[in-house]
Amino acid sequence: MITTITKKKTKKTKAEQKEDAQSLQGALLGQMLTLATSGFGLVAALAWNQAIQDFVKEYVQPFFPSTAIYYKFFYAILITLIAVFITYQLSRLAAKFHVNDKK
Repeated sequence: MITTITKKKTKKTKAEQKEDAQSLQGALLGQMLTLATSGFGLVAALAWNQAIQDFVKEYVQPFFPSTAIYYKFFYAILITLIAVFITYQLSRLAAKFHVNDKK
């Protein structure tokens, strides 16, 4: 037995079509904003990465001339401390302005 499934086509009103179009535009704009912010964040992170590496090479590595491994650990610890500090400060700021509060 072959069963045919038919879909009911309902016509949307002009207002509903306009609302759907605005919803799509809002979603696209939100996605573009997220992507642009992420891209600029990556560029800033890479710039800071290079600046901190140069600082460590210039001012820390001379104290450990026999091997480069010590200053790499110093660099990793320094980056971790900076990341934790910035994340903590941003969370406090977000809590202050009630960002991501469920209502």
